Amino acid sequence: MVQNSHTLGIDFGTSNSAAGYFRDGKPQLITMDGGDTTLPTTFFFDFETRKTLIGEPANQALLSGAEGRFMRALKRVLGTSLMHEKRQLFNERISFVDIIGRFLAEIKSRAESESGLQFDKALSGRPVVFHGSDDPREDQAEADLRACYLAAGFEDVSFMAEPEAAAIASGALDQSGETGLIVDIGGGTSDFSVFRTCNGEVEILANHGIRIGGTDFDHDISFAQVMPLLGRGTLLRDVMGTGTKPAPNAIYNDLATWEKIPFLYTAQNRKMVADMVRQAEEMDKLNRLAEVLEDELGHEIAFGVEQGKISADKGLVDAAIPLNGIAPQLKAPLSGETLLELLTPYDTALRVAAQDTVKRAGLKYAQIDKVIYVGGSSLMSVVARAMNAQFPDATHSFSEVFTAVTDGLALAAGRA
Repeated sequence: MVQNSHTLGIDFGTSNSAAGYFRDGKPQLITMDGGDTTLPTTFFFDFETRKTLIGEPANQALLSGAEGRFMRALKRVLGTSLMHEKRQLFNERISFVDIIGRFLAEIKSRAESESGLQFDKALSGRPVVFHGSDDPREDQAEADLRACYLAAGFEDVSFMAEPEAAAIASGALDQSGETGLIVDIGGGTSDFSVFRTCNGEVEILANHGIRIGGTDFDHDISFAQVMPLLGRGTLLRDVMGTGTKPAPNAIYNDLATWEKIPFLYTAQNRKMVADMVRQAEEMDKLNRLAEVLEDELGHEIAFGVEQGKISADKGLVDAAIPLNGIAPQLKAPLSGETLLELLTPYDTALRVAAQDTVKRAGLKYAQIDKVIYVGGSSLMSVVARAMNAQFPDATHSFSEVFTAVTDGLALAAGRA
């Protein structure tokens, strides 16, 4: 029997999403694919079955070579003009508001089926900043996300900064009165909150965020290590005369960017690359680029980059980015040393953002007792390296990396 309306806490993420609600004094997370409590924020529009797949089935459809269109990292599109552009998919023209709305509707349906409750209200996590604190797209991004929830069937939506939700979860678990720093490194943004616990309550002293996340790590790795194998940095002969010019970077930049990949497979881009092949001094590399566009292999490259990044970060001696979908045995080397060099600029950016957050709280760095890491990208060693250097005397905790935000949203939803 469906009960009265309740509030569902939802962490809609760039790479993964999760949801939970408050029951029996604690957060209850919704079971997703395979018994997991997180759901990949991915979509696959299967051209053969004309079905829309989400989560792990979407990932598997892509990797198995099914014919269709794959999308990921749509959270980064919030606030841009792309959100409301209508696109033809199957027999209808829909926008990204519709697509994300259907994803959120699936989460709502799973939550109601599992819990026996009716969720007409949503408490949604949101990054401290979507694009930047002074970016005019900030208000539009939240408005877009609200529209997605309403399209999913929720009647009321409220928002909470994601690191604030993680702080609530931490305060509920640890009532020691410590002053803590939440470091939430997601797929698209890095958010920070300074908080203090007192008598089981959490006081947020400062929030701050920057538009850096795991997809930015992936972009820089792909651009530096993979794109040269597809012709980046090679020379094209002039159509007239004997001169040469570098291959244009724009298409390689887009191919290395998760959210831009679905828009590359156009007749115009294929023709441009075909012209580049004819002018290429290293034709084999440009032919690979042409094949990537023709066979729509951009997301396979992106998943390979993610796999190589994780292997290199673990220090595996044979770490590399697999590219066998383009050519048998093709791979891009990625040593731990190369990864460190590529991600070092983010070390500085993350450290400065943490410093700014502590300053906004009116505290000194030494007053931070605990650093709590949230979000899958916080597991990258560049993050811990930056935070340990800045807060060497603090306790560093990774215990609830993937669920802290959802736990906090569920707890806050229960209090509401």
